[in-house]
Amino acid sequence: MALPLKDRVLENNPLFCPTAAPGRRASEDLIPVLPLEAGEQYRFHFDMTKCIGCHCCEVACNEQNNNPADLHWRRVGEIEGGSYPFTQRLYLSMGCNHCLEPSCLQGCPVDAYTKDALTGIVRHDAEACIGCQYCTWNCQYGAPQYNPERGVVGKCDLCHGRLTEGRAPACVAACPEEAIRVEAVRIDEWKNQYVQLGNAPGMPVADKTISTTRITLPDAAPAELKKADYDRVRPEHPHMPLVLMTVLTQLAVGALAAIWACTLLAGSFAGARMAAAVALGVANLALGASTLHLGRPIHAYRALKMWRRSWLSREVLLFSLFAGAAAAYAGSLWFGLPGAALLGAATALAGLAGIAASAYIYRVPARPAWNSGYTVADFYLTAALTGPLLVAAIGPASRVMTLAAVGAAALQLLNQFSKLLWLARSDEFELRASGRLLANDLERLLLARFGLLVAGGMLLPLMGHPAVGLAAALGGELLGRYLFFVSVVPRNMAASFFTGRAA
Repeated sequence: MALPLKDRVLENNPLFCPTAAPGRRASEDLIPVLPLEAGEQYRFHFDMTKCIGCHCCEVACNEQNNNPADLHWRRVGEIEGGSYPFTQRLYLSMGCNHCLEPSCLQGCPVDAYTKDALTGIVRHDAEACIGCQYCTWNCQYGAPQYNPERGVVGKCDLCHGRLTEGRAPACVAACPEEAIRVEAVRIDEWKNQYVQLGNAPGMPVADKTISTTRITLPDAAPAELKKADYDRVRPEHPHMPLVLMTVLTQLAVGALAAIWACTLLAGSFAGARMAAAVALGVANLALGASTLHLGRPIHAYRALKMWRRSWLSREVLLFSLFAGAAAAYAGSLWFGLPGAALLGAATALAGLAGIAASAYIYRVPARPAWNSGYTVADFYLTAALTGPLLVAAIGPASRVMTLAAVGAAALQLLNQFSKLLWLARSDEFELRASGRLLANDLERLLLARFGLLVAGGMLLPLMGHPAVGLAAALGGELLGRYLFFVSVVPRNMAASFFTGRAA
């Protein structure tokens, strides 16, 4: 493994010497030769006028990093525009943008990302990674990629090891048209330009991450460009462990909060102890299921590390506190110990805070269909619907619990319909595409989800069948969460070329 740049003797490194080493002339113009000055960093420059779409850069990147064929840290996309007979097809090759304020770094719960102080390269430590895939959701450009064979995420690091040896990155060296280069950029100047250029054609979408990649467009490019596969949107990965984890934790929080509220108002009620025990079991099952989503579950404990800035770390911390408080609360109910009311309040507060952390994991700009108040409402309404139904199903049917569940079901129905209208009416490509997926490819599942919600959350409880209603409602919420994951359309490298993007 190459030594860090700061530990190398710069005057002996051809990358940083004013005079290149002998035999290096072929790549002299593809990477900077002079050392970086203060306030500069490296970045990619892609010249679209030269790219012929040969995918040599993709192949070279995969070979350099020993990645499987279906994993691409550098990707070549096709972009088209114009109208017949004056049409044009262009190619866009993009790796990591090595942002000035990378979102992958900010969201990582185990601090596996670092931004090299000397070069500005955003690097990823596979040894620290637990394979949670949170960074793949956070990145607006789809740069981090999950490798299921290794159980970790990986990304372009601008071939840091090759650069330290004075060699061009694999993609740069492999391009037959010299369409990809590495250059130095002055950070302050780029920040000032980016505010004006970030939403212009040829620039990655402007957001707080501030991509550094520079793209040269053809002089006569069509006014409107879009991906060649613009109309071919496919469902995303369902993340089944997270479907189970989010719904079941919300059920447990809703049930224990309902038990605490009822015992606080009525003193006690039949079935409270059993309902608390079942809710505790559901919570533990959910937290156990969550580790199955990790590529390296043996290192799940590391997810607590970055609780000060990562919502995923906060979720782990809060639900761990919730499980501990729930165990103490259930024990106090079973054995009649003092302090049950305070333990119940602590359990409810920790659980409600945990649901908020769960929701904010998905409030990321890179996944527009998730990044709204509908997600927060969805998660809390799942708790408000399934929790009271569990309590009513185990103990004597409570009119209060039944009405609470029916009200939550009505609000959830309203929330889901409102979200569908929002997706359909949006001017943003990803939101409209999510709406198209739900209305076309996933239509039957969506109708089944609404049917189970109405039957389980309204009709069956009102007819005096809370247990059957719980089964139907729980099935509906699991199906709804599945649709939540598979219907999201992420932003990606070519997002700024899409027709109809709001400025």
